[in-house]
Order: sequence, then structure tokens, then C-alpha cells
Amino acid sequence: MRTAGAACAAALAAALLATACTPAGTGGGAGRTEPAGPGTVRLGAVTLVSYGGCDDMLAGLRAATARNVGPWGIGAPPVLYAEAQDAAGSAKRAAGAPEHSTTNVHEAGVDEPDLVKTDGERVVTVNRGVLRVVDAATRKTTGTLRLVNAEQVWAPADLLVSGDRALVLFSGGGIVPFGATSKRAATAGPHYVLVDLSGKPKTIGSLTPEGSHVDARMIGSTVRLVVRSQPRIEFPDHGDVPENERTRRNAEVVAKAPIEAWLPGYELTPTGGKASKRTVGCERVSHPAEYTGTSMLTVHTLDLAGALTDTAPISVVADGDTVYGTGSSLYVASNPRWWSPMPIEPMIVDDASTAPAATPTGSPTPPVLRSPMTSPMTPATPAVSTAAPGTTAATGTAAAPDAPMVPAAAGLDPQPSLLPEPVPSTSAASSGPPPSAPVTSPVPAEPPAVTPGTPGPSPTATATLPTRTAERVEPPEETEIHRFDVTAPGAPRYVASGKVPGRLLNQYSLSEHEGHLRVATTLTLLPTPPSAAPPATPSAGASTDPASTPATTTTVDPAVDPAVDPAVEPPGAPNTSSAVYVLKADTLARTGEVGGLGRGERIYSVRFAGPAGYVVTFRQVDPLYTLDLRDPAAPRATGELKITGYSAYLHPAGEGRLIGVGQEASEQGRTLGTQVSLFDVGDPAAPRRLSQMFQKDSGSEAEWDPHAFLYWPKTGTAVLPLSSWKAGEPTTGAALVLDIDDTAITRVGTILHTGPERTDDSRFAPYDPGIRRSVVIGDDLWTLSDLGLKVNTLDGLAERAWIPFS
Repeated sequence: MRTAGAACAAALAAALLATACTPAGTGGGAGRTEPAGPGTVRLGAVTLVSYGGCDDMLAGLRAATARNVGPWGIGAPPVLYAEAQDAAGSAKRAAGAPEHSTTNVHEAGVDEPDLVKTDGERVVTVNRGVLRVVDAATRKTTGTLRLVNAEQVWAPADLLVSGDRALVLFSGGGIVPFGATSKRAATAGPHYVLVDLSGKPKTIGSLTPEGSHVDARMIGSTVRLVVRSQPRIEFPDHGDVPENERTRRNAEVVAKAPIEAWLPGYELTPTGGKASKRTVGCERVSHPAEYTGTSMLTVHTLDLAGALTDTAPISVVADGDTVYGTGSSLYVASNPRWWSPMPIEPMIVDDASTAPAATPTGSPTPPVLRSPMTSPMTPATPAVSTAAPGTTAATGTAAAPDAPMVPAAAGLDPQPSLLPEPVPSTSAASSGPPPSAPVTSPVPAEPPAVTPGTPGPSPTATATLPTRTAERVEPPEETEIHRFDVTAPGAPRYVASGKVPGRLLNQYSLSEHEGHLRVATTLTLLPTPPSAAPPATPSAGASTDPASTPATTTTVDPAVDPAVDPAVEPPGAPNTSSAVYVLKADTLARTGEVGGLGRGERIYSVRFAGPAGYVVTFRQVDPLYTLDLRDPAAPRATGELKITGYSAYLHPAGEGRLIGVGQEASEQGRTLGTQVSLFDVGDPAAPRRLSQMFQKDSGSEAEWDPHAFLYWPKTGTAVLPLSSWKAGEPTTGAALVLDIDDTAITRVGTILHTGPERTDDSRFAPYDPGIRRSVVIGDDLWTLSDLGLKVNTLDGLAERAWIPFS
């Protein structure tokens, strides 16, 4: 027997969230686009309505799931892997506490889970299933709480802390090292534990939802947990029968499944109470007009300042992979083509003599010719903490949920469509920027969104059993975005939905500013056969002011990119281009866009800073684009800097300065090692690199997890993990300490933690000596690894204390 959850090797990606909805009437046929009712919210193909009760919900889910079931149940054949996720957060400063850093988060005031938290007086960590509290003044451990069995120490976990309450988030999954015989946790999914820190740490409540952890955000003391789940349907082993027959039989199983198979369940242990199993009610579940029925997204709300009683869950028949939060909004974004694999193209390997010297330099590298594209998911060097954007911190090679992907490679079946084909819109209100603004419009602009009202009718249908495997059509490569108001306590309130072409890199591809949401995506189209490719025509909308806009900002025909030179790009090569879209935050209707960024390349990093934006694309060289976003209706690219390598993370460093962390590369695009760059972006028309630190044969966790990067503006100190190797074998895991002033990067030194003693006992997962995080408290620099905490002076790096995790 196999369950639907086990059959799906990775999460879907089509997120819709909603607040609780009340039942409405019934209609016909789930999964088809129905006329908008009075309770319908429609934006192009995005429509959110409530069910007309549990019977209506069951009929719709059965019909939709039956149409999407396959010979292996729900999803592709099982792929054996374990997922590990890292997030990050910031801490609140206690009154009278020493000056201290907080976790590197996207938006100030919006906390994200991380491995370590501090309020300046104490340091709270979660490591190998153990929560520890360390007094910052005495540098002594004052409290310890083991949260999992010794055999489950590999389970990944993060923290959120508010006052004397900590929420420990076990995301589920994890990498079990080779040779270990560790048992799996009691649940393979997420498990959230509420801990009282006022005295000796103790557990005072827990939440164990069915499904998998997506992400979490905390504003004040209110935490919102986003969880995805799949139908709990057991599909029998049909033996050696044709796939069409397997599909038909599986659809019969779906047609008999009860409503409980879809309704998200969770176990809650309230403060001072006993554990009880609960289910999200039918009246708290909504759905879009088009859905597969194969996943559901649920948001749980907890207030760490109060007692854990209930989590007011709300659910939507959909899925999500990217969460971005501000002080007033929660955005969930997704793309229906999550399953399309990234085509792996050969990496160009050049002679080692082309590698730059391992010394700081302030001279940008000249632009070079392009070669076959290198994938951000496949590092050229051995995978030792050198994963490019979109890989997991645990392995450095597995794609994270927000990793950019592309259409299915040749020979793979396209997947069923979640959305209807786009219909050209005649709405002038959302037709995009004026002709003078460079745009790219692979998908017509959507009509303005309608403010959510009363629930509308929901379609009902019986499950239609397929008799043959129909030809499946890939959905358009679009990112759906959904906004929720989180200003009030309790469950978030749904506000609007919208969509843009292409897919996100991660949450830094989203930014809300002065009533508008900026979205950066890369659009990848299937290779066009040479015989079918239309003749190339010049793009329209190029900038007319070369003095102020040296970057190329022309529009891109989604069918063929004229910038791809057949002499350089072989026929059938991937066709990609990136763009930034500006949407109204209240309706998510598109108001402007700027496209043509990095043709033939993919986005590797994005950073928005007020009215400015910075986008890095890469294939062989690293174009850093500067964007002027002051006019939401007419955003424009104002400058472009081409250098070798790329920046995987961008960090603001004061007026007119930007820090980039990534990989240096040869002129053929082969990655060579970690580089940290200081950019002068004071003149948006002429960005330039002032200084560079390069470390050959190395990588940093900060390349894919920004929470590993520390920048302390007061002293100009930057700290990041650094893993090095020789001949493909790891050698050291250190913390690299840099001094960054207004003009240059200076290497201060490195901090090392003592390595673990070797043991022949293979029952337990070995400790990783690599340094993961760093924190500033007063005049001290604290660094965290799986082995313990080390305290050094910020000035001079003299060692003050070692606090082992024993």
C-alpha cells in the first residue's frame, strides 16, 4: 500500500490562502471556470470561492483529484530523499541589555525562524534536538531542554522567541548521514513546541499538523505557521498492469475516498491540557476555480504571549512555496510548474590559469562571450557548502522549494494544467505601463481584482474516471501571488490575488513599498525548434536616453529572444529573460514593468531598497542591474555592470553601497570560489565594483541562506561562514571576518571551532564542525556551530570563551 503523501516526492507550487469562509450554494463541476458569483474574487484566472458544505467539498475534491491521479497515485514515482529547511529570525532587545545584533531578516520587525536568538542578555539556541539558554554576561549555560530522542538528533529545527516564550519549529525530514541508523521522528512532518523560558526551560504546549512545513513569520508575539498537506489516500499495488489501467483503478480509489482524506488534521496539546486530535472544518476551507485537489494549504496562528488554546486554522485547496511578510501584509507566492526539472547543461571547464588571484581588487572584469548556460542548481566545483541560489543548506545540492525551475525537459511528460489559457484583456486600468516604458508581456495583463465579499457558489461534480492517459498540457509559467492583511490578531484576512509571468528565486524577489509590490521573476520558455522559430525581429521599447540608462531595457518577445545569437547559442538552447513587475498592493493589479534583464540568463539575487532595485543575473558573467522604481507605472533599468562570477546575496551597506556574496567565475562561467564584493550604486547610471575579496576553492552558506550573513554597521564588520576544500575534499569550516568601509574590503581573520573527536559508533549522526551563525553582543563576536559557541573580541578576534554543547 502506498499513500498519496509518500507518492509525492516534492511539494506542489500553487499557493492560495484565505480566511474562514461560510458555506454557500452549490454549482456544477469542480476544476472548471465558472461565472463569478457574488462571493467570488476573480483576477484573471485566479478565483477564490467557498464550498457549499462538506458534501459539495467532497464532490469537488474527488472530481479534481481523479483528473490528476496517475499510475503511481498522486504525483510522480516516489523519490527517496529527505527535506531540510532553514529559516531565520530577529530578536527583541530587552531593556538595559547590551547593544546586540539580530538575525538577518528580509523586513525589519518581521521575525523569521533561525538557529539562534539573542536579546543581548541571553543566547537561545536549538541544536541537535536540544534547546539551550546561555547567559551572555557569565557565558555559562543556564538551561537545557532535550526535545527529541538521542536517535533523532539530526532533525532540523529553528527558533522564534518572544519575551520568555520560545517556539521551536521542527520542520520534518532532514538528512540522515551515511552509516547512521537513526530512527525517524514520531512524525515525518512538522512539529512545533512551545517552551517557557522564565525559569528552567519547560514545554508548555505543542502543535503537530499533518503535512509539511512551508515557512513561518512572527510580528510582535503573533506567529503564523504555513503548512501544506496532501490527501491521505492509500493506493493499492496493482501489479504488472499497463499505466492506463493503473490510472483508472487509482481514480476509482479516489472516487470512494471520504472527506477526511482531504481535511487537514492536527494534534494540539494546549497549555495545561491534554493532547487532542482536531480537523479543519469544511466551513474554513476555500478553493480557487481551478485546482487539482492534490494539496491543501493551512495557516495556523499562535500568540506566544498567551496560553496555547487553539490555532484558528484556515485552509485553501492549493499549495505554496514562497512566503514574504511585512508589518501589515503576508504574501504567499507559487507557480504551478513546480515539477518541471532544471535542464542540466555542460559546464565549461577552463584552464586553472584563468583563475583570478586570491587578493582583493577594485577592478571589474571586462565582459565576455556567452557559452552554454550553467544552472544555478549545479555548482561547478564539488558540493561542499557551495550551492548556488536555490539549493538547500543541508546538502548544498538539492533544490530548495523556492529554487527557480524551467519547463519539462525533452522526454518528460508535461503535467496537467492548473490554470486556463490566458485571455487577452481589454481593461485599460491594468494594461501595464505606457509605451515609453520597456516591458515584457508574455501573459496579458489581468483585469483589476474584486474586493472579497460573501462566499459564492462552488461547483459540484462526480469524479470522472479516466479511461486512457490523455495528452497533458503544461500550464503557463506564471507566479501567483496572494496578499493577506495581518494587522489584526488572529487569522489573516484575505485581500487580493494576482499573477505575473515567470517564477521567483526566493522571498527577496518580493518587496512592498509605498502601496506597491515589486516582483522579480525569470521566464523560461521551451526551446524553439529551428524549423519552427519565427524570424527574429528587433525589440520595441528600448531606452532613448543612453547617457542615463546604459543597461539594455528592451522588451522581449516571449516566443523568441532576438538577443540569442545562433552563432553562440545552439538551436534548442534555453530561452530566458528576467523582469520586475510593479503591482498595486491593495488589488495586486499590474501597474508597470521593466523587462529584458539578463537574456539567456537567470536571476541569482535580488534586493529592493526603497525606490531602487538591484537584480543579478548570471550565465557566464554577472550583470548587476540597477533599477529606478520611483514611478510605479514606468519602472526602468538605469545601469548595468558586467563582471565575472555572480552575487547570490545582496545586502545594503549604507548610502550608495551594496555588498554582494557569491562565487567568482572564469570567463567561461566556471565557478572558482567565494567572493565578497563592495559595489558603489550611488550613481544608478554607472554602478561599479570598488573592492573584492576572493577565496579560491570555497563556498559559504550565506550564498543560499541570508540568515548566515552578519553585517554590523557600527564597526563595518561582516561575518559569514566559509567552507574550503582541497582536491574535492572539505578541509575547514570557519567564520570569515571582514572589515568593510566606504571604499574597500579588508580581511580581518577567521574563527575556527575545535573539530569533533572521531568515533566508530555509527548509531548517531556525526556533528558538523562548520560554523553556521554569528552574533554581536556588546564588544564580543559570538559564533555558533554544532559543537558549541565561541566568544571572541570584536576588535582583534581574541578568544574569550568556549561554551561546548555536551
